[in-house]
Amino acid sequence: MNDYILETEGLGLRYGAFAALGSVDLKIRRGSIHTVIGPNGAGKTTLFHCLTGERKPSSGNIQFAGTNITSQAAHKRVAAGMSRSFQITSLFQNLSVHENLRLAAQGRDGLGALSFWYSDQHRREHSDKADEVIERIKLGAVADTCAGELSHGQQRVLEVGMALCSNPQMLLLDEPTSGMGVDDIPVMTQLIAELGRDHTVMLIEHNMRLVMSISDRITVMHQGNILIEGDPDEVSGDKRVKKAYLGESGS
Repeated sequence: MNDYILETEGLGLRYGAFAALGSVDLKIRRGSIHTVIGPNGAGKTTLFHCLTGERKPSSGNIQFAGTNITSQAAHKRVAAGMSRSFQITSLFQNLSVHENLRLAAQGRDGLGALSFWYSDQHRREHSDKADEVIERIKLGAVADTCAGELSHGQQRVLEVGMALCSNPQMLLLDEPTSGMGVDDIPVMTQLIAELGRDHTVMLIEHNMRLVMSISDRITVMHQGNILIEGDPDEVSGDKRVKKAYLGESGS
């Protein structure tokens, strides 16, 4: 088995003369927590869009679990084992935590999820999956609470839980601590670290304390290309990172 679950070669996305992604060669090792950082406009979210099928790259290719998925639709990538959470929460606000997770589990069935008829066995499987994930993300105390009544931090945790419901090989988390209060960030940090024991996790994140504490590998992007990649110590000590990301002179 290949050590890398995800590989890109020359991945690029252009809008006319503007290159949102230049030529990105990226390798994500199985069972690792790999974080992508960089200043606003560096191409991080565009990279995620290309990886998950939200955008069609202009050049290059993407290999996931040994298969070329460059032209695959987003739902087929989910079926293949790739699951994503978004920077902006996308929950069913008027449904309970359990129902949000049950529907996410139902979504594993692709177009079949739209079926008006489900066997009792299917319904039990989806409900059991929701119960399993609720326990894992530690939201049992609010399982029957509407998502819209949760704190913002709890909503972010629930969204990660919804991504887990598809039984992914790889989780892609886009700014999981976005908008979180100081007290909620350690909860998310611990959750991601725990998920990294059973899944490959790739995330975009601005909170550098979180990034440096849980990442096995860090890719720094700048102007649509990879500036540097390495372990946390290598990245934090690099003068180019300080200049491009932290705004330091690098002298």
